[in-house]
Amino acid sequence: MRPEIKSALQVFKKNKVMRSAEVFEQGIQPRTLYQMRDDGLLVQEGRGLYRLADAQIWSDPDLAVVSLRIPKGVVCLISALYFHQLTTQIPHEVYVALPKDSEKPRIQYPPTRFFWISPEPFKAGIEKHKIDNVEVKVYSVAKTIADCFKFRNKIGMDVALEALREGLRYKRCTHEQILRFARINRVEQIMLPYLEALI
Repeated sequence: MRPEIKSALQVFKKNKVMRSAEVFEQGIQPRTLYQMRDDGLLVQEGRGLYRLADAQIWSDPDLAVVSLRIPKGVVCLISALYFHQLTTQIPHEVYVALPKDSEKPRIQYPPTRFFWISPEPFKAGIEKHKIDNVEVKVYSVAKTIADCFKFRNKIGMDVALEALREGLRYKRCTHEQILRFARINRVEQIMLPYLEALI
């Protein structure tokens, strides 16, 4: 094995998944990277995203890829409900929140749906989870429920009601936590009757 491939493998063993820009910052030449890919030592997970071929397959590759490709984004709505195991819906796209006024990211895979959110609601309720060694930002259960009511016209009122019911039934959050995010999202008046009905 050529010495440059050996040293590149050591870099990948430490980092598992890397963007091509990070690879080049480590002094690995583009030709070495592409040779490793062509030889089956690396798997290309997306545009400019590589992992070791013998590294464990990602348990949730879509969330990992989106988090690496869109570092500003936060997993939201149906994708966040699915992550928290609070929905019977299976998301066919990754739902991603972005700060208002940010540009639409260019990503071909996985299918992604974007929601632009103003500063205070965007920053509220972000949790960081490690998925397959990748830090993924996901909204908390209570924030996700409030978001579902805010975007009920885009995802369906049935999804919002199911999220509220399941979140409370499984004690994943409290009425107070949900109301806090409902205020931030300005949907408190819409949510109150449903919350009171479930007390």
